[in-house]
Amino acid sequence: MKDEEDDNIIPNDDENNSEENQIDENQDGDDSEEIINVDAKNFEGKHFYENQEEEGDDVITKVTGMYKDWFLDYASYVILERAVPAIEDGFKPVQRRIMHSLKELDDGRYNKVANVVGHTMQYHPHGDASIGDAMVQIGQKDLLIDCQGNWGNILTGDGAAASRYIEARLSKFALEVLYSPKITDWGVSYDGRRAEPNNLPVKFPLLLAQGAEGIAVGLSTKVLPHNFNELIDASIKILKGKPFTLYPDFMTQGIADVSNYHDGLRGGRVRVRAKIAQLDKNTLVITQIPFSTNTTTLIDSILKANDKGKIKIKKIEDNTAADVEILIHLFPGVSPDKTIDALFAFTACETSVAPLGCVIEDNKPLFIGVSEMLKISTHRTEDLLRQELEIQLEELKNKWHFSTLEKIFIREEMYIDFKLYSDRESLYKYLYDRFEIFKKSFVREINDDDLQRLTQIPMIRITRFDSDKADDFISKLEDEMKEVEHHLANLTDFAIAYFTKLKEKYGKGRERQTELRVFDNVEATKVVLRNTKLYVNREEGFVGTSLKKDEYLTDCSDIDDVIVFLRDGKMLVTKVDSKTFVGKDIIHVAIFDKSDKRTIYNMMYRDGKSGPSYIKRFNVSGVTRDKPYDLTNETNGSQVVYFSHNPNGEAEVITILLRQVGTIKKLKFDIDFAKLAIKGRASKGNLVTKYPIKKIELKEKGISTLLPRKVWFDDTVKRLNVDARGELLGEFKPSDKILIINQSGKLKVIIPELSTHFEEDMIVLEKFNPKKPVSAIYFDGEKERYYLKRFLVETDKEECFITEHPNSQLEIVSTDYRPVAQLIFAKVKGVQKEDLHIDVEDFIAVKGFKALGNQLTADKIKQVNLLDPLPYEEPVEEVPEKPELSDDDSVETELDDDGQIGLVLD
Repeated sequence: MKDEEDDNIIPNDDENNSEENQIDENQDGDDSEEIINVDAKNFEGKHFYENQEEEGDDVITKVTGMYKDWFLDYASYVILERAVPAIEDGFKPVQRRIMHSLKELDDGRYNKVANVVGHTMQYHPHGDASIGDAMVQIGQKDLLIDCQGNWGNILTGDGAAASRYIEARLSKFALEVLYSPKITDWGVSYDGRRAEPNNLPVKFPLLLAQGAEGIAVGLSTKVLPHNFNELIDASIKILKGKPFTLYPDFMTQGIADVSNYHDGLRGGRVRVRAKIAQLDKNTLVITQIPFSTNTTTLIDSILKANDKGKIKIKKIEDNTAADVEILIHLFPGVSPDKTIDALFAFTACETSVAPLGCVIEDNKPLFIGVSEMLKISTHRTEDLLRQELEIQLEELKNKWHFSTLEKIFIREEMYIDFKLYSDRESLYKYLYDRFEIFKKSFVREINDDDLQRLTQIPMIRITRFDSDKADDFISKLEDEMKEVEHHLANLTDFAIAYFTKLKEKYGKGRERQTELRVFDNVEATKVVLRNTKLYVNREEGFVGTSLKKDEYLTDCSDIDDVIVFLRDGKMLVTKVDSKTFVGKDIIHVAIFDKSDKRTIYNMMYRDGKSGPSYIKRFNVSGVTRDKPYDLTNETNGSQVVYFSHNPNGEAEVITILLRQVGTIKKLKFDIDFAKLAIKGRASKGNLVTKYPIKKIELKEKGISTLLPRKVWFDDTVKRLNVDARGELLGEFKPSDKILIINQSGKLKVIIPELSTHFEEDMIVLEKFNPKKPVSAIYFDGEKERYYLKRFLVETDKEECFITEHPNSQLEIVSTDYRPVAQLIFAKVKGVQKEDLHIDVEDFIAVKGFKALGNQLTADKIKQVNLLDPLPYEEPVEEVPEKPELSDDDSVETELDDDGQIGLVLD
């Protein structure tokens, strides 16, 4: 945070070049164990050059001690006086001086910021630019300063107008919580001419509300801002001895993952994302931006990612005014869901903020978490309230004391005998003697100042003195004293009431702006735009993006990895490059996904030049890049004789033709890969035959042998997953889909891809059953009637199943076979109609998607509820059994002693 310009603070005065300022050259040893505490306020000038010796015409200047003293002095000054806020009031010196100047200038009207800056320069020994910048930053946080004019925009990054054009005054909140001159710790300004506060008596956790950022010498600080109301609630919990948690809240809104916040200590991290929604199939809209960014930097990062080919967008529109609105137009065919993930992965739409809680306490840096900061602030507020109450009680006692003196003085007519005493001493003795009999009724001893005030009472006031009014006034003072004494006796309750009052007065409109949510990790390789073409030269063994004259494989990106299988049984994973040698005689190349466990490789290889043949099924995960792996038995001369890759675990049937060797009677047989277990890539495999193979033919393409994939929905991160997090949606085959219904009445059926994003108003998410009807009750805005409809979903496109009138509204929707609805009617002219229960299946038959439906009732409905459905048994579909293969089509198998499958040959 830029609060001040980088001024040179090291004086260079020749008068200070005396022997007492020089350091003995013998002190230049190891001082690492010495702890030096330098108070920057007592900073004194010294010379850089500590010792000078003359040898002939040359002058040798030694810098002994320079780093020990001067650098420490400078570092101490920057830490204490410029960059790091104080724990007592949460202000840096320049901020404190600005607030003090605003109070001195406060007359209820706006002041030109230029005038405030000039006034602050009486207290701040640096330039006006630093003061102006710091004041704008305070004003943009919309808490302490009431701003008028163009103060810039934190959303767009636009700067404020010149200080001569904008105005400011203290907010009501600042006047209430920042100032209390009677308990303020005062000091002297830098030139000794004026008094300035060492710390303001702030009765609120201001540091945590506004946040702070600064870079000093050797350390820095970054306290994130927190929510106004949540801070007050947490302070109340502290006073009540209850546990509490604090998480940051940002004016730019956005979505934050605070799972690693670590209480704002060093090592913590907060991930912040923009809020991105799909406006239509070709348009995305950003409505909230991450903390520490603005629309300008955000758009720049998107354009750079587009230029680098990480994402593919058509154009960007920035419609930001009071609220953020950035429209991202996509090319036809570009996936909005993958583009959203790509924006998070490659642009400033997701940022990571590292908090660092560092404050100044007793002129020393202190590293603490936000919870401890709040505890210190809360207890300090309680102590400040105690001091104010004690001062208030003392003032009330003094008022009561003098009012009682005055009443007795006038009632006893002591003023009549004044003329009998010519000097002050005899008069005071007379008054002391007269008050002696009333001595016990006073709260303190009577002194000469009291008597002097009595003797100065005007005669007109004495003649118009009303004893009854005086008694009422004294009684009122006594009630006030009792109240203050009660507050002091119950200080914690008084502090709680103080915080509660602050929340009631100023908490409205300061609700949490940043949504807290746990993020899923976006894998860049899955969402990057593949705009580069990958080629292969199988014979010579090269793979790369520059081999444009060779065989085209697929589109890729520069962050992808490729997996390569060679004829000799070697496997290699390497990064995409322009041209990479991977080994001759390539049989398969593809983009590699390390998390993909559903791609299964079916392989048969010959062990050595004339050895037996083995068959295996395996997947590939957990490999080291550029490390060759041997998938055979590591015998010289081994060769892959059959290979296939299967994205969903498909298992084909192949026909083996053997060469005529010896007395072999059966030269042809089939092998079904489905009968093989899927093992690791290092497994030896199962024995096929010890005889030489003449030919292998594909007999039948396979279907997936993997179990249906279980898919869960994690409501915390609003994403699908296969890691058993959240609610189980079901087991999905490759052809299965999910049904999504939103509160807006829109419905769509999609393939359950893990990259799918879901709208906030989603109300139904389940495995799609095309034979299961959807039932909905909605209010038609045009006809102003409630309708009930039932329909089957027959399209994959997103469509709205209620009328498009702006006042139309979906009440309930159900995907049960036999739902039951309850209608609660509004009272009309004092008459309450009984609730109506509707069996939806009996009320209406299944009709088309576009049908209006049947009207429910003409009466005014107060509420529509969905009750438990009626029982229904789903029909069980019979799955046809796979026919057994005859002896002519397949070969019988048996298990060897080692667990391998051995062929039984005739």
